[in-house]
Amino acid sequence: MRAKITYLITAAVLVVYFVLVGGRGLLLIRQGTWLTVTFGVAVLILPLIGIWFLWKNTQFVTKANQLAGELEAEGGLPVDELERDQYGRILRDSADEVFARRKAETEDAPGDWRSWFRLAVAYHDARDTPRARKAMQRAIALHDKKPVQV
Repeated sequence: MRAKITYLITAAVLVVYFVLVGGRGLLLIRQGTWLTVTFGVAVLILPLIGIWFLWKNTQFVTKANQLAGELEAEGGLPVDELERDQYGRILRDSADEVFARRKAETEDAPGDWRSWFRLAVAYHDARDTPRARKAMQRAIALHDKKPVQV
Protein backbone atom coordinates (compact mmCIF):
# COMPACT_ATOMS: atom_id res chain seq x y z
CA MET A 1 0.00 0.00 0.00
CA ARG A 2 2.87 2.34 0.81
CA ALA A 3 4.30 1.86 -2.69
CA LYS A 4 0.94 2.77 -4.27
CA ILE A 5 0.68 5.96 -2.22
CA THR A 6 4.25 6.91 -3.11
CA TYR A 7 3.54 6.25 -6.80
CA LEU A 8 0.37 8.35 -6.72
CA ILE A 9 2.10 11.25 -4.98
CA THR A 10 5.02 11.13 -7.42
CA ALA A 11 2.62 10.99 -10.39
CA ALA A 12 0.63 13.95 -9.03
CA VAL A 13 3.80 16.00 -8.54
CA LEU A 14 4.89 15.17 -12.09
CA VAL A 15 1.53 16.21 -13.52
CA VAL A 16 1.74 19.56 -11.68
CA TYR A 17 5.28 19.99 -13.02
CA PHE A 18 4.13 19.18 -16.56
CA VAL A 19 1.34 21.75 -16.32
CA LEU A 20 3.72 24.42 -15.03
CA VAL A 21 6.34 23.71 -17.69
CA GLY A 22 3.66 23.54 -20.39
CA GLY A 23 2.36 26.93 -19.27
CA ARG A 24 5.84 28.41 -19.58
CA GLY A 25 6.17 26.92 -23.05
CA LEU A 26 2.89 28.51 -24.11
CA LEU A 27 4.00 31.88 -22.69
CA LEU A 28 7.18 31.66 -24.74
CA ILE A 29 5.21 30.83 -27.89
CA ARG A 30 2.86 33.79 -27.31
CA GLN A 31 5.85 36.17 -27.31
CA GLY A 32 5.92 35.61 -31.06
CA THR A 33 9.60 35.99 -31.88
CA TRP A 34 11.34 33.20 -33.72
CA LEU A 35 13.62 32.55 -30.73
CA THR A 36 10.89 32.40 -28.09
CA VAL A 37 8.63 30.29 -30.32
CA THR A 38 11.49 27.83 -30.88
CA PHE A 39 12.20 27.65 -27.16
CA GLY A 40 8.49 27.37 -26.39
CA VAL A 41 8.06 24.40 -28.71
CA ALA A 42 11.16 22.76 -27.23
CA VAL A 43 9.83 23.32 -23.71
CA LEU A 44 6.44 21.80 -24.67
CA ILE A 45 8.08 18.63 -25.98
CA LEU A 46 9.43 17.70 -22.54
CA PRO A 47 6.01 17.52 -20.80
CA LEU A 48 4.61 15.54 -23.73
CA ILE A 49 7.37 12.96 -23.40
CA GLY A 50 6.90 12.93 -19.63
CA ILE A 51 3.14 12.42 -19.90
CA TRP A 52 3.64 9.56 -22.36
CA PHE A 53 6.23 7.95 -20.07
CA LEU A 54 3.99 8.34 -17.00
CA TRP A 55 1.02 6.86 -18.90
CA LYS A 56 3.02 3.82 -20.09
CA ASN A 57 4.40 3.18 -16.61
CA THR A 58 0.97 3.49 -15.04
CA GLN A 59 -0.41 0.98 -17.54
CA PHE A 60 2.47 -1.40 -16.79
CA VAL A 61 2.05 -1.16 -13.02
CA THR A 62 -1.72 -1.57 -13.23
CA LYS A 63 -1.45 -4.65 -15.44
CA ALA A 64 1.29 -6.19 -13.28
CA ASN A 65 -0.88 -5.68 -10.19
CA GLN A 66 -3.82 -7.32 -11.98
CA LEU A 67 -1.66 -10.33 -12.78
CA ALA A 68 -0.48 -10.48 -9.16
CA GLY A 69 -4.09 -10.43 -7.99
CA GLU A 70 -5.06 -13.17 -10.40
CA LEU A 71 -2.07 -15.29 -9.43
CA GLU A 72 -2.83 -14.74 -5.74
CA ALA A 73 -6.42 -15.89 -6.27
CA GLU A 74 -5.06 -19.07 -7.87
CA GLY A 75 -2.62 -19.58 -4.99
CA GLY A 76 0.32 -19.31 -7.37
CA LEU A 77 2.22 -16.30 -6.03
CA PRO A 78 5.85 -17.12 -5.28
CA VAL A 79 6.49 -17.76 -1.60
CA ASP A 80 9.16 -15.59 0.01
CA GLU A 81 11.81 -18.18 0.73
CA LEU A 82 14.77 -15.84 0.56
CA GLU A 83 17.36 -15.67 3.29
CA ARG A 84 18.12 -12.24 4.65
CA ASP A 85 20.95 -10.70 6.59
CA GLN A 86 20.57 -9.06 9.98
CA TYR A 87 19.42 -5.81 8.32
CA GLY A 88 16.70 -7.51 6.28
CA ARG A 89 18.52 -7.38 2.94
CA ILE A 90 18.24 -10.38 0.66
CA LEU A 91 21.37 -12.51 0.56
CA ARG A 92 22.77 -12.76 -2.95
CA ASP A 93 23.32 -16.54 -2.86
CA SER A 94 19.75 -17.11 -1.75
CA ALA A 95 18.40 -14.88 -4.54
CA ASP A 96 20.59 -16.68 -7.09
CA GLU A 97 19.31 -20.08 -5.93
CA VAL A 98 15.66 -19.05 -6.20
CA PHE A 99 16.37 -17.39 -9.55
CA ALA A 100 17.88 -20.61 -10.94
CA ARG A 101 14.72 -22.53 -10.00
CA ARG A 102 12.43 -19.88 -11.51
CA LYS A 103 14.48 -19.78 -14.70
CA ALA A 104 14.28 -23.57 -15.06
CA GLU A 105 10.53 -23.39 -14.46
CA THR A 106 10.19 -20.78 -17.19
CA GLU A 107 12.33 -22.79 -19.62
CA ASP A 108 10.06 -25.79 -19.02
CA ALA A 109 6.92 -23.73 -19.72
CA PRO A 110 7.91 -20.77 -21.92
CA GLY A 111 4.31 -20.02 -22.91
CA ASP A 112 2.97 -19.76 -19.35
CA TRP A 113 2.54 -16.21 -18.11
CA ARG A 114 2.63 -17.44 -14.51
CA SER A 115 6.18 -18.72 -14.80
CA TRP A 116 7.27 -15.45 -16.42
CA PHE A 117 5.62 -13.51 -13.58
CA ARG A 118 7.51 -15.56 -10.99
CA LEU A 119 10.73 -15.12 -13.00
CA ALA A 120 10.19 -11.35 -12.96
CA VAL A 121 9.89 -11.46 -9.17
CA ALA A 122 13.10 -13.51 -8.99
CA TYR A 123 14.92 -10.99 -11.20
CA HIS A 124 13.66 -8.20 -8.97
CA ASP A 125 14.86 -10.00 -5.85
CA ALA A 126 18.26 -10.44 -7.51
CA ARG A 127 18.28 -6.65 -8.12
CA ASP A 128 18.18 -6.98 -11.91
CA THR A 129 15.45 -4.43 -12.61
CA PRO A 130 15.76 -4.23 -16.42
CA ARG A 131 15.37 -7.98 -16.82
CA ALA A 132 12.61 -8.05 -14.22
CA ARG A 133 10.70 -5.48 -16.27
CA LYS A 134 11.23 -7.42 -19.51
CA ALA A 135 10.06 -10.65 -17.89
CA MET A 136 6.96 -8.91 -16.52
CA GLN A 137 6.23 -7.39 -19.93
CA ARG A 138 6.43 -10.88 -21.39
CA ALA A 139 4.10 -12.22 -18.70
CA ILE A 140 1.60 -9.45 -19.51
CA ALA A 141 1.82 -10.14 -23.24
CA LEU A 142 1.32 -13.87 -22.73
CA HIS A 143 -1.60 -13.25 -20.37
CA ASP A 144 -3.27 -10.93 -22.87
CA LYS A 145 -2.47 -13.34 -25.71
CA LYS A 146 -0.57 -10.64 -27.58
CA PRO A 147 2.45 -11.31 -29.79
CA VAL A 148 5.56 -11.72 -27.65
CA GLN A 149 8.66 -9.79 -28.66
CA VAL A 150 11.83 -11.81 -28.28
